[in-house]
Amino acid sequence: VSRLVGEHDTRLWRILHHYVDQAMAHQDLSHVTKINTDETSSKRGHQYITIFVDSDKKNVIHVAKGKDTATWKTCKERLEEQGGHAKNITEVCMDMSPAFIKSASNYFPEASITFDKFHVIQEANKAVDEVRRNERKTCAELKNTRYAWLKNEENLTKKQKAMLDKLKDTELDTAKAYRMRLCLQEIYQYPAPIAPMVLEDWIQWGLRSRLEPMIKLAKTLKKHFDGVVQWFQSQLNNGILEGINSLFQTAKRK
Repeated sequence: VSRLVGEHDTRLWRILHHYVDQAMAHQDLSHVTKINTDETSSKRGHQYITIFVDSDKKNVIHVAKGKDTATWKTCKERLEEQGGHAKNITEVCMDMSPAFIKSASNYFPEASITFDKFHVIQEANKAVDEVRRNERKTCAELKNTRYAWLKNEENLTKKQKAMLDKLKDTELDTAKAYRMRLCLQEIYQYPAPIAPMVLEDWIQWGLRSRLEPMIKLAKTLKKHFDGVVQWFQSQLNNGILEGINSLFQTAKRK
């Protein structure tokens, strides 16, 4: 932009900051009742920011350095400075971070917590991948198969699909973990009155699976059961934050 308009980039940044600050100063948050939140890396290394978004209007309402309890404190302060009220927040969607869970309860005590379904499936994928890594040491067939197990079938290449079709119904531990992940994913298609019972059955399956990563996942879902099944009431997910996070990542690369 600097080259196109013939202005020094320092001046352009000043203008940008002026209008962003002006917009944030006049932002009305009195209507906010639902919040989505997620953290993303802000710089190379382990430096993070936490982003809070109005679930209904899809607007960013607060960005804070770090991913600890302090970020939630400043979000509450920002909300109330701009006409909102912590007691009006009825839903919060987030991942299963212990710091997030504690902070949501402390600063927005009236809010029901929904654990983002994409985060739940991401945790299942991590468990499947851990099973695969453990089994690969003794099973040559699993070499170069990682992404075949982690992608949804519609996103597989022809080679990956052929590989998956060959292995997915076998007695391999990885194949069993993969089938468990598919069943967990399918639970999100069930009606709200039935889904909690199906999830309870899945958790028992996981606990009996004799696959340590899947047992660990089942214990996690059991511990956070209420927040997982709250999705069937709130229908909130952090998909709206993906595009916002990508903007931060693009800015970081620049």
